[in-house]
Amino acid sequence: MKILVWQIRTAKRITLVELAKRSGIGKSTINNIENEKVSPTLMQLESLAAALEVHITDLFESDWK
Repeated sequence: MKILVWQIRTAKRITLVELAKRSGIGKSTINNIENEKVSPTLMQLESLAAALEVHITDLFESDWK
């Protein structure tokens, strides 16, 4: 499963710093999520979805979606 935070963030022209402020998640953590170095928790996905104003399911790509 691929996490699409970077794709959505850049499409909406939101900076990493702005997303960190909106979501309450550190910018280094978001960067690690975007670069697939760590997997986000469900709470982090919820915060990112709210900050990006998308459905939580929009944050990932999966054949089972």
